Amino acid sequence: MILKYFELNKLNFEMTNFLLFHGKNEGYKIEEIRKITNKFNTKGKHYDEKQVIDNTEEFFANNLNKSFFDNDKIIIINRCTDKIIKIVEQLIDRNTSDIIFILNSEVLEKKSKLRNFFEKSKKKLVSIAFYPDNFDTLLRIARQALRERKILLSNECVSILVGKCASDRKNLLNEIEKIELYLKDKKKINNEEVFKIINLSENHSVNELINSCLVKNQKKLFNILNDNIFSNEDCIVIIRTLLKKAKDLLNLVTQFQLNKNINATIDNAKPPIFWKDKSIVKDQINMWSIIRLKNLIIEINDIEYQIKKNSVNSINLTTNFLLEKSA
Repeated sequence: MILKYFELNKLNFEMTNFLLFHGKNEGYKIEEIRKITNKFNTKGKHYDEKQVIDNTEEFFANNLNKSFFDNDKIIIINRCTDKIIKIVEQLIDRNTSDIIFILNSEVLEKKSKLRNFFEKSKKKLVSIAFYPDNFDTLLRIARQALRERKILLSNECVSILVGKCASDRKNLLNEIEKIELYLKDKKKINNEEVFKIINLSENHSVNELINSCLVKNQKKLFNILNDNIFSNEDCIVIIRTLLKKAKDLLNLVTQFQLNKNINATIDNAKPPIFWKDKSIVKDQINMWSIIRLKNLIIEINDIEYQIKKNSVNSINLTTNFLLEKSA
């Protein structure tokens, strides 16, 4: 059965519990998945298609052969292809009516077996295409997000911001988050500062830079630093992103020390960890202790103070700090 994305709120999950989300608009898909998980007061369990196919019996045992609680009610399988059809057929044959399965895929052509499998179904299976956002939709999303954060930008800045996000609201919200991190306690920013900050998206992402530092991959960190020309404004965004990630990692490591189960720690993380980041976050949890992270947070606050005090030397201060922490 085919459903339009704006009809999702009308869906009866008691009749339909297999959803195929396909298309380029990853941000919109994440937003709709979050709405569904919030509706059932759960974060859902995330898998990659390869995980499910390579460990099918384990997947079934962990998710079907037990009593389900609310926090296990929704299962999201990412990067789905035609290979997942056999698994879906087996799940349909089993008693899985109390579980919602969301299959997340990239663009699927009309001849795709997976897409046809879902679209030709009349009951349990629903296919929803998520097309790129148009300019007007993104403009509305940007203004709402900026209003919620009480950030004042000129109309010119907002238009440029929307134009740079490749028709995906996820990219747009990531850019707004970078601006928010840069501003911190301020709420106003000039055009020149905004243009410099959003131009970071043309280089390696800030997240990739910070993840390389926290996982102590100095070789990759060197490559990113050498491939990019960072500005003084970039340094503030980088340091504040590092601070945010260090605090999030501290919470994860603390939980891991309590439950001794790294998969449960990641699955129950708040905010939720996107499937493609789970592997590197596991490495970071195993690499850092609570004491070292607390010391790192103190040092990050100190280096931010030094950068503000000596903005002319901010690039060297930031670069040296990242290299030191990745050693």
